[in-house]
Amino acid sequence: MSLANPSTTWANTHSFCGRFRSGSLIKNNEFRINMSFPSSIKKPLFHSCSAILTKEQANAIPQEESENKKPTKLDFKAYVLGKASSVNKALEAAVLLKEPRKFHEAMRYSLLAGGKRIRPMLCIAACELVGGDEATAMPAACAVEMIHTMSLMHDDLPCMDNDDMRRGKPTNHKVYGEGVAVLAGDALPGFAFEHIATATKGVPSEKIVRVIGELAKSIGAEGLVAGQVVDICSEGISDVGLEHLKFIHLHKTAALLEASVVLGAILGGGTEEEVAKLRKFARNIGLLFQVVDDILDVTKSSKELGKTAGKDLIADKVTYPKLLGIQKSREFAEQLNKEAQAQLSGFDQGKVAPLIALANYIAYREN
Repeated sequence: MSLANPSTTWANTHSFCGRFRSGSLIKNNEFRINMSFPSSIKKPLFHSCSAILTKEQANAIPQEESENKKPTKLDFKAYVLGKASSVNKALEAAVLLKEPRKFHEAMRYSLLAGGKRIRPMLCIAACELVGGDEATAMPAACAVEMIHTMSLMHDDLPCMDNDDMRRGKPTNHKVYGEGVAVLAGDALPGFAFEHIATATKGVPSEKIVRVIGELAKSIGAEGLVAGQVVDICSEGISDVGLEHLKFIHLHKTAALLEASVVLGAILGGGTEEEVAKLRKFARNIGLLFQVVDDILDVTKSSKELGKTAGKDLIADKVTYPKLLGIQKSREFAEQLNKEAQAQLSGFDQGKVAPLIALANYIAYREN
């Protein structure tokens, strides 16, 4: 089964303008994202990327003037279409359809079902930022997407969130049964590590070992699994506070996003200082991703999200909107975006543009 026209999927389902607060502008067909958070900041930084916007989106964005020099330009739409296409081709080539056929069909069903491919893009962008290239990062980029897909397959199971829809399609266990869905999900992390070890070329073995260690830590007892366990155990508890919620999502969501960026930085030959800055950047956007997810869960429909809306409310889970309210959650998202992008100062402005654009996409996405 091949993924039908990933470029069309991105073009038709993703917009790059924000609704939380407008810090962006349209001028001469240029889409600019304001990286500043508080209005008190006197000299906000702007980075721009060309994009096709609907008339409604354009009218919703106020006109402003940047006080700074002309920003670095990035055609973000072309960038994501190109990277998503490359990642999808690499994923399809990596996970072949072979025996046992049903098992491999189940793996490919969820892995090739679309999705934003944010984690692979972050991995590639970080690698290119520090001097590497797409080919060097691609095995690791595919690996983080395999693991992310596993987490979704398992998260949807009846023993977890019991969801019927993912990425606009029936969830894996609805199509292949619970047993196959569990085993297909189990197989993906193992194959992810194998893929990094065998498919990464031109990188010293010690760096590959370090990358495998980073990825393993991000999904184990100190990462994704830890966050998921605490999340499940917190359902129905009324006295969950912000620090408790932060622990859940720094592990459940942010850890794999952080690993995506760090893997790319290591493979690309980044210095320890560069890797440390990019780690802090990624940790903030990882938490940002979850805050936005919580907001979308209560403000969008299932059709708009491609998955069941309002399921956190039904499961009586503590979310940022539940603790802070919608507006305060949006303000927190803006703050996280600002703090993340502050870590990117000092990098080449041309090369860092994709990471800035991806951070803003995460902040202003609508599904």
